[in-house]
Amino acid sequence: MATSKQARTGFVVCVDNTDYPASLELHKIYRIVPDEDAAADGDIRVIDESGEDYLYSRDRFVPIRVPAAVRESLVHAH
Repeated sequence: MATSKQARTGFVVCVDNTDYPASLELHKIYRIVPDEDAAADGDIRVIDESGEDYLYSRDRFVPIRVPAAVRESLVHAH
């Protein structure tokens, strides 16, 4: 059974890492950290390659839906 935090966790795939090749890998799945203020500005907060959450332009990513087993694995990856 998923916790409410896990149920709200979303995922995206990076489609543009221009200017951020060390922080974002193309075609990699990233976990979203909900941030309404960032979303209002057209940004998205993701946990990047540093293992920390940072803001990036939303157009660098495409949202995806992942199966429950994959979601569980991704949530516990770090």
